[in-house]
Amino acid sequence: MKDFIRASAYSALFCLSASAMAVNSSKTVDELPNLEQESQHSAAAKRISSHFLRSHYKPIELNDVLSSKMFDRYIRSLDLNRNVFLESDIKALEKYRLNFDDAIERGNLSNAYEIYSLNLKRRIERYEYAISLLDETFDYEKKGDVLEYDREDAEWAKTTDELNEFWRQRVKYDSLNLKLAGKDQEKIKELLTKRYERAIKRLKQTKSEDVFQTVMNSFARSIEAHTSYLSPRNAERFQMEMNLSFEGIGAVLQSEDDFTVIRSVVPGGPAELSKKIKPEDKIVGVAQDDDEFIDVIGWRLDEVVELIKGPKGSVVKLQIVKGSSESTVPEVVSLTRDKIKLEDRAAKSEIHTPETGPNAGQNLGVITIPSFYNNLHQDVKKEIAKLKEQDVRGIIVDLRGNGGGSLTEATLLSGLFIDRGPVVQIRTSAGRTRIEQDTDGVTFYDGPLTVLVDRYSASASEIFAAAMQDYGRGVVMGEQTFGKGTVQQHRSLGRIYDLYSNPLGSIQYTIAKFYRINGGSTQHMGVVPDIMFPSAIDPNEWGESQEENALPWDSIPRVNYASVGDATPVLSSMRQNHEKRMSEDPEFAYIFQDIERYKIEKDKKTISLVESERLAEKKERETLRLKRANERLARAGLEKIENIDDLPEDFEAVDPFLVEAASVMFDYVNSGNYASTIDASEKK
Repeated sequence: MKDFIRASAYSALFCLSASAMAVNSSKTVDELPNLEQESQHSAAAKRISSHFLRSHYKPIELNDVLSSKMFDRYIRSLDLNRNVFLESDIKALEKYRLNFDDAIERGNLSNAYEIYSLNLKRRIERYEYAISLLDETFDYEKKGDVLEYDREDAEWAKTTDELNEFWRQRVKYDSLNLKLAGKDQEKIKELLTKRYERAIKRLKQTKSEDVFQTVMNSFARSIEAHTSYLSPRNAERFQMEMNLSFEGIGAVLQSEDDFTVIRSVVPGGPAELSKKIKPEDKIVGVAQDDDEFIDVIGWRLDEVVELIKGPKGSVVKLQIVKGSSESTVPEVVSLTRDKIKLEDRAAKSEIHTPETGPNAGQNLGVITIPSFYNNLHQDVKKEIAKLKEQDVRGIIVDLRGNGGGSLTEATLLSGLFIDRGPVVQIRTSAGRTRIEQDTDGVTFYDGPLTVLVDRYSASASEIFAAAMQDYGRGVVMGEQTFGKGTVQQHRSLGRIYDLYSNPLGSIQYTIAKFYRINGGSTQHMGVVPDIMFPSAIDPNEWGESQEENALPWDSIPRVNYASVGDATPVLSSMRQNHEKRMSEDPEFAYIFQDIERYKIEKDKKTISLVESERLAEKKERETLRLKRANERLARAGLEKIENIDDLPEDFEAVDPFLVEAASVMFDYVNSGNYASTIDASEKK
């Protein structure tokens, strides 16, 4: 996943993450926080270990092999881009490599705290050095000058001079970005000085819990990709999001290097309704109403969350660097905070009616399902009833971007489209398999069905799509899905008899795996659509299969079930029609162009620090955006524009994937194959 994000947003703002030993300040050392393990952490470490060893799906041994993996992951979490530690630091820390298993077992994490403290010292030294660089005047036309922003697999720097060069690149990069945003040199120095000083201040506010969370997540993720430790504050937020409503912008945030990144947006929330905020966008500034923006690069995630949250009806402004764009200039988005409820994730339906072509005037129903929440199947039943009243010829279930949710709801939703039968198999760590089944004997909707998925469709989405595919109940189309076929359990570490002054947090760990009714796991492989849509995402480069320590694909025996249909006889002609339409559709021409550009640039690890080159790249992007906008306006019968900012606010570009999904559905309906197979199943 990180490779895709990195490639598609290769020129997003990269702030310094601190490096080296260039500044040797006794003042810095004196002011470093005294990081020591708190009393409750010993008990928490032992309880975490006990839960994982006893209950995790994957057999675990606390030994030197696991300790070595923990050490590597811990170092990576502290210095992902290898620009903080020197090679000599890493060699000195090697003495701890095989001690992590013993530390977890004894509940004594003093070595991990020592490593963290050294990293903290190095980071603060580097920020202080960065401030000293702001007195220099950069040459923004120095040919060949680049920022090497992806150093995850690079060699450790051997000397301070090497780290100083990485650091010079970063400071110049930050400075150039502000210059491109219209700031003069005096303002640039002021803003970056504040940014770096604020980062130092926050580093000096590091708490013992921050260290414990980092080392325990290094332990958890060294075991398996979806196993984690949640600090007391994160555990509280998890429960709030699962059980209560909250007031904010309706976006799930995560920390990535020095940035706050949009992980997902809540359907119906302010962020989603703005149409301007998407997953992988970076928040680099926050302002309350008409106040000045506060630069939040380098801030702790919980502090950014607190800044963004606020009472319903109040306004918050965000500076966003688009994750899907190469622009480095932040876009300002104003949002009115609202109460966000789980109900806002509700399924919604709409009518899709082509205005031209052989199917003009004919209705299809589209049900968009953003997540598998409690009572989803009841909401979908209501939406299906509405669509039936409008005589739709078929229904598309849109699961794009749906990361999953309730297993029970995946089964109940599947039951709306079949009479009865198994939906998914679940195998526990003990090797016992249970089958989730639909047993009501009722098919709520027996008309033509297609399922639209993408690479972000995961877990419960994959269960539903796989069941529809295995039963021959509908045609699955889109991208190969994410491939998450595991079940997690959330458990608090606290006990009623605990007398610790601070809470212990909670854990989430994998307890079972999903399997299709045909016996194959969705793990790694996901669901392969019957009709494939073009995608920049190579399944071999992104998804569950690329998650470190993800469980492998395997299979178990097929369960007894009877297919209700089979689209195989018409799939060949449907694919031919699909390919022909895409080759003639200008929107897909844009998509293919973007995919080719992505393939060329995806392995790029540097970005230019030459102002004229960056301006030329920006002009090229803006020219392309304007050209496509005018072509879209022309196709809609509207006047062309001279500037992209003049694009009418109410003008929405078409969703080419949904339009093509509708065309595929009409091919399916018009083939007559669907009706005959349903008739045959009803006669059995």
